[in-house]
Amino acid sequence: MESAESGEPEEGLAEPADPVQPSSDGRKRLRSALWPPRASRGQLVVALLLFALGLGLAIQVRSTNDHSALRGARQEDLVRILDELDSRQQRLQQEKSQLDQSLTQLQTSSNQAKEAEEQTKQKALELGVLAGTVKATGPGIVLTVDDPQGQVKADMLLDTLQELRAAGAEAIQINDVRVVAHTYFTDLPSGGEQIDGRTVAQPYRFTVIGDPQDLTPALNIPGGIVRTLEKEQVATNISEQQKVTVDALVAPAPQQFAKPAAK
Repeated sequence: MESAESGEPEEGLAEPADPVQPSSDGRKRLRSALWPPRASRGQLVVALLLFALGLGLAIQVRSTNDHSALRGARQEDLVRILDELDSRQQRLQQEKSQLDQSLTQLQTSSNQAKEAEEQTKQKALELGVLAGTVKATGPGIVLTVDDPQGQVKADMLLDTLQELRAAGAEAIQINDVRVVAHTYFTDLPSGGEQIDGRTVAQPYRFTVIGDPQDLTPALNIPGGIVRTLEKEQVATNISEQQKVTVDALVAPAPQQFAKPAAK
């Protein structure tokens, strides 16, 4: 009997077989089974439901992020925003009522051509007030900003203008400069301010046409421009008047590129 340590293979034991390599035909069949993917109707329904769920979650997250700024706002800022929204809603409602009234007049007037001409003239005057090419008069306020130490900068004047506009100001004049849509403010290197390229002297006098009951609270609200100016040791005074006149005019610039579009 041979010893197990002799190293000779035992009789009857087969050599290990070489691994079988997959044929190219098998790879092709596997590839054709996986691509293009074949989805059943149930899988498509599930995919659509998952897409809708993901879209809803994305919208919810975005909405939450949009309101995060309001959650972190101060109470006085929230009150100011709410008051501005209420005032804007009232103005829009009033404008809607006026438009409805004009439409009714046009529909019921016996001479619609004459009525339309009169309304066109009235609308031209209103647009002239907005463009600064027509004088305006009406109730409003006069805001005086006295800044002998030169603390008021261009951004403060712009903030004052924005708060007046948000409160419903219809025509504004600062000193002898008419405020229009393209009005801009500039800090001078030597001190002082320019409005639309024109140097304005102290004190700054805002002549504003609008409802005094809306304009004054908007300026005096906690966190508003008056409180901001007071922190900078700037004196302010608001005078409500039944009739103020905005008489500074703006020369209309000729249009170089824009032309009326054909209908």
